[in-house]
Amino acid sequence: MDTQLKTIGRGPAAAGPDDPIKHIKPSVDPSTLHHRQLLDGAFWQRIPAYREVTEAQFLDHQWQAKNTITNPAKLLAAVQDLVPQAFIDDVSEGFHRSPMSIRVSPYLLSLIDWADPYNDPLRRQFVPVASKLLPDHPKLTLDSLHEQADAPVPGLTHRYPDKALFLALDTCPVYCRFCTRSYAVGVDTDEVEKVSLKATEERWERAFRYIAERPELEDIVVSGGDSYQLKARQLTLIGNRLLEMPNIRRIRFATKGPAVMPMKLITDTEWVDALAAVVEKGRKLHKEVVLHTHFNHPNEITAITKRALDIVFERGIIVRNQCVLQRGVNDSIATMQLLVKRLGHCQVHPYYVYVHDLVKGVEDLRTTLQTALDIEKAVRGTTAGFHTPTFVVDAPGGGGKRVAHSFEHYDRATGISVFAAPSVKPGFFLYFDPVDTLAPDIQARWASPTEQEVMVEAAIAQARANMDATASASSVR
Repeated sequence: MDTQLKTIGRGPAAAGPDDPIKHIKPSVDPSTLHHRQLLDGAFWQRIPAYREVTEAQFLDHQWQAKNTITNPAKLLAAVQDLVPQAFIDDVSEGFHRSPMSIRVSPYLLSLIDWADPYNDPLRRQFVPVASKLLPDHPKLTLDSLHEQADAPVPGLTHRYPDKALFLALDTCPVYCRFCTRSYAVGVDTDEVEKVSLKATEERWERAFRYIAERPELEDIVVSGGDSYQLKARQLTLIGNRLLEMPNIRRIRFATKGPAVMPMKLITDTEWVDALAAVVEKGRKLHKEVVLHTHFNHPNEITAITKRALDIVFERGIIVRNQCVLQRGVNDSIATMQLLVKRLGHCQVHPYYVYVHDLVKGVEDLRTTLQTALDIEKAVRGTTAGFHTPTFVVDAPGGGGKRVAHSFEHYDRATGISVFAAPSVKPGFFLYFDPVDTLAPDIQARWASPTEQEVMVEAAIAQARANMDATASASSVR
């Protein structure tokens, strides 16, 4: 009887603990696990200006801030003989035509491949060159997401029923070319006079009062600018004020800092302690406080990054990533797969990949919607579902985030996709592929305002017809 029970329990193919393990898949060579292979050592010393900089200096967040590059002349002085003068001239003209001013940390500067700066994915994100710029899309507006139109008080966008975006300040540790808030972030440029969103408690009080008076609000994103730039006491003030409101259940502090100046998490213990204290207070109140960050390319993640994020993880702080899909940066399957895996290696949850917003001065960085659809299909299944990002379009006109493949209609020929957001706003919201990616005859049509309207009206009509057909089919069932 005992023997029979053992046979039933194990089955004829069952193996004992000492029996050889049957491998269904071939073993993986550890050298191919590139997501675990992080840049280490004194890599910054490849830059002429940093050849004598010690590790202690380089990891000092105050040194990083003090030595941040803020104009093309400083850039030339830092890289010296690594690039020709013609490249620096190209950069100078690029910033003259850019809505964003220059601000690049020494850490970020040291990650750029200065032997091939035109093609480097990090240079493309932060340092414009005039020779690569493309004309803006005809349908572009400076505040394409209508954040100001949805702002009941300055610096507070209330679009979704239960969530608000609180823009606490208008500065960042670095300035991204592709910034959606180029209407406000940074100093005035030759192209844009900025909306002022200074970090004043008087302005914050108006936002706090509005939030407290709206019982439906439960989720606040604290952004800017960048919450990295908040002083520890300011972070504590904002966090505590929001946690004290009975209606608030979730707070997200948004920052690109870990991607461009991770050493702040290593050496600015006061700031990390302040964040951890707000997180802990929230946990005791059964409220969620998390950190949302912004890595776009696997080269942005180094051994310093891992060390910094390990500190955050040890403090019990959840970190999620929001990425922007960019041409020549991360618009290949291999790059996005590596980014997602490398984020997971650092205990960062890949949350969103945004199809690049219509932003002034960066048409060369935008991709087609089809690119996003193709990459998402290839990324899904390479790792766990909760470590797989959702690809979204932040619908121009204030429709909010729509899953990329949820369009009502997508005309690949004209590059027009049409989305609906019934829980956010009525009407249709249109996204436009870059004109230069379209066929020559379609590019010619986009050059004509009359033809533009014809194409837009046709796309909306088709979207409406598709929705009517879907509704009709549902009613029949």
